[in-house]
Amino acid sequence: MAKVKSAYFCQNCGYETPKWLGKCPSCNEWNTFVEELVQKQVPQVVAFSKSGETAKPQPLAEIKHQEHQRITLSDSELNRVLGGGLVYGSLVLFGGEPGIGKSTLLLQLAVTTPNLKLLYVSGEESDQQIKMRSERIGVTNQGCYILTETNIQNIFKQAESIQPEVLVIDSIQTLYSSQIESSPGSISQVRECTAQLLRYAKQSNVPVFLIGHITKEGSLAGPKVLEHMVDAVLQFEGDRNHVYRLLRSIKNRFGSTNELGIYEMVGTGLRQVENPSEILITNSDSSLSGISIAATMEGMRPMLIEVQALVSTAAYGTPQRSSTGFDSKRLNMLLAVMEKRCGFKLGAKDVFLNIAGGIKVDDPAIDLAVVAAVLSSNADIAIDKNIALSAEVGLSGEVRPVNRVEQRIYEAEKLGFDKIIISKYNKGIEQKNFKIELVQCSKITEVVKALFT
Repeated sequence: MAKVKSAYFCQNCGYETPKWLGKCPSCNEWNTFVEELVQKQVPQVVAFSKSGETAKPQPLAEIKHQEHQRITLSDSELNRVLGGGLVYGSLVLFGGEPGIGKSTLLLQLAVTTPNLKLLYVSGEESDQQIKMRSERIGVTNQGCYILTETNIQNIFKQAESIQPEVLVIDSIQTLYSSQIESSPGSISQVRECTAQLLRYAKQSNVPVFLIGHITKEGSLAGPKVLEHMVDAVLQFEGDRNHVYRLLRSIKNRFGSTNELGIYEMVGTGLRQVENPSEILITNSDSSLSGISIAATMEGMRPMLIEVQALVSTAAYGTPQRSSTGFDSKRLNMLLAVMEKRCGFKLGAKDVFLNIAGGIKVDDPAIDLAVVAAVLSSNADIAIDKNIALSAEVGLSGEVRPVNRVEQRIYEAEKLGFDKIIISKYNKGIEQKNFKIELVQCSKITEVVKALFT
């Protein structure tokens, strides 16, 4: 029998110590150590080895370059975020808030991709619950197999008999290995189960999807090494009170991390949003003050979003500053620039800012739209709904250029806008190349004249 010992692990970063500590010396978090039983000697289990040969070093010049073969999934948004499709033998980790739609997205992928043999392993739901959800989505793939199991060794036995093309684990925190004396979800279990799934994916060339829980701070639960072990980390974001969901790539070894997938939660599952600009802009006939349209970029995809602002006299001594979907510190900076450089008295007024659609934007190119919306609400003068804005605002009140401005202009032109206000310092931008009218400004005062005179 292997000797069993007790050790303490940090639930935040995975740091191991033989005794309990109040503060973790690795991540400086307090009261994060929990006791777990670990074995000194754990037999190494090598599953699904293609051959018994030992790997040998090769000269880099003799290694032949091969393009990654990918599986084209039925979900075009997921294909885009993954870099063009699912790579054979890859390990992909999904994270997101509870109830955001992680399980729905992967089950929808399993039941709607034709001619794909997929094994969906669930440790959280029964097979009847999964059947109910699949009927709501609409089953078209007859090659989807459901397994309700939490023992990692039993999962490998079933996978060996079925030989799936894709394996989905829902979720990694529910799995356990019988070779480790600790409960499912503990740091040692998550690390060991992920390591075995990684070996399975690389040796059998079968891509594996892992669904992971998150902590109350919003980071992925488990040791930080979990994110280093996988090939791609995808974050599912959005407010459960809104219908839109954003799928971002935090890490991707086989593609760019700048791509973004957008979904809409409907009664039959998640619907792919091919043109988000038309949905994120309110189709209203009446002109209202405090609304401007910003041309932004989410990864490689241009989008037009609606910026809403409300400026009112402060009812109490201290004015309120509130923003939804936009950095509140940057909002305070822009308000200070408007008051110091342009002479607008906003220090004694409440300012509320909202990015319509429930999405979060950190692109500096929407600075000018934020300034325009605040000034429109302050003067109670509506901005022409056929004008878009795309520029960064500096501390001296200058209108600064942004990257990929051509794509932003083409997106506004495609959606039928008449004008777009950009920085005067964008190089290589000429009016003859576009049908839309370009208004180039260098200062906020010039933008005010273009909008309100």
